[in-house]
Amino acid sequence: MIAIVTVLLAFPLGFFLHNRTSAYVVYVAIFGYSFTFQTLYLLRAWVGGDHSAFSADPEKLPLDYLAVTGAIYAVGFLLITLGHRLGAKRRNRSLAVDLESSK
Repeated sequence: MIAIVTVLLAFPLGFFLHNRTSAYVVYVAIFGYSFTFQTLYLLRAWVGGDHSAFSADPEKLPLDYLAVTGAIYAVGFLLITLGHRLGAKRRNRSLAVDLESSK
């Protein structure tokens, strides 16, 4: 779920919002909500016996889950930065035409 949210929203946030910090804040808020919902969904499955996301041992820390979600989080920030750079280039493009011919 967080991967889908990141792919669908991170780049457009950076591209369309003029302020990059605002794009980061919106992404953090949306990611936080999605992460909480995804964790709850996976925990419910884990309690039901599905051990694909978390280990069967409740004493073991889910560091692999932390690594994957952290990587997705970082990719989101990179996509926002890339989108902001491309959006800024597009917004700052000069629409004027140079009518003087250079000789």
